[in-house]
Amino acid sequence: MSVILDAPVESWPTSTSEDKQAIILSVYKQVLGNPHVMDSERLVTAESQFCRGELSVRDFVRAVAKSDFYRTRYFESCAPYRFVELNFKHLLGRAPTDQQELSEHICRCINEGYEAEIDSYLDSVEYQDTFGEDIVPYYQGALSQVGQKQVGYNRTLSLYQGYAGVDSAFTGSRLVDVIAANSSSPAAVPSTGGRIAGYKDATEKTFKILVTGSKFDAPRRVSTTEYLVSGAKMTPQIQRIQRSGGRIVSITEVG
Repeated sequence: MSVILDAPVESWPTSTSEDKQAIILSVYKQVLGNPHVMDSERLVTAESQFCRGELSVRDFVRAVAKSDFYRTRYFESCAPYRFVELNFKHLLGRAPTDQQELSEHICRCINEGYEAEIDSYLDSVEYQDTFGEDIVPYYQGALSQVGQKQVGYNRTLSLYQGYAGVDSAFTGSRLVDVIAANSSSPAAVPSTGGRIAGYKDATEKTFKILVTGSKFDAPRRVSTTEYLVSGAKMTPQIQRIQRSGGRIVSITEVG
């Protein structure tokens, strides 16, 4: 199955009501990962504000990415690595480039919260330079580009599900292993879902979580602790660290 890219969808001062409705549907499809959105789940207020010119496309994208719909399906239901890789796909139209970039966003999400993680994409220079205020994000990484590594093209294809695919159908990461190993997945698109590369599932892999925090018996002393956990136990361990007041510095794959 080949990837077929739509032309970028853009809002113009001359856009008609029909044009704006098409933009709204394009944002839902891109940002929410191609779901079926029921009328009761639509952001009626934000849609009206966009149609009246009170919100730009970027503002509307932000509202959708911070909605209960997005939060429930991707933040609360997916593993941390999956949540972050989908944020890259939905909001920047590409896959993460390396472990440092992936770890940076996971730490931000854990230490600063859900909304700060979403804002970090939409307020980035990359987003502004690529999409600006008026273009719906699209899969920029699905086209090989001069001067860009082939690995980015392959990884974007690994995340791509085709027009019929729904991102919420998969809660486990697709890229954590190849990014941690700085390797490439084959340039192939799944037609029925599941992993496309011959790597061990992320839930079976071991990760090191580096944490800093005050010692219980000496609040002014700061300790550094390393936790080794499997991918399947990462989320509960992160929750325990947060409850104890620790701050996650990095998450890396070790085996």
